[in-house]
Amino acid sequence: MNQHDITVKRIYDPPSEDDGVRILVDRLWPRGISKERARVDLWIKAISPTNELRKWYQHDPEKWEEFQQRYLQELDRVEDDLNTLVEIVRVNKVTLLYGSKETELNNAMALKLHLERIID
Repeated sequence: MNQHDITVKRIYDPPSEDDGVRILVDRLWPRGISKERARVDLWIKAISPTNELRKWYQHDPEKWEEFQQRYLQELDRVEDDLNTLVEIVRVNKVTLLYGSKETELNNAMALKLHLERIID
């Protein structure tokens, strides 16, 4: 494990002083939550899975491994946005925010795992 502090949190959970930089990593703004309540510092739409990948995956645990691989291929195509995120993570505590009801096998968790592998 590295020294970088990356947390994953559902956007519907209350913000905390410990969250650091709150970054929404979904393509669509989550339903039913105001921008004030969400307290999002940065929204990087391009870093989220494409609609096609999201619809294919549908949070099916059987597809988790393949979802991660396909998602990483998509991240290769948005290298500038990924690099921006990497630079933020290098110097800040970061909370990756997502809207899904799936709390374990979601795109924010896949992104966290990827960031931990590629940073330092």
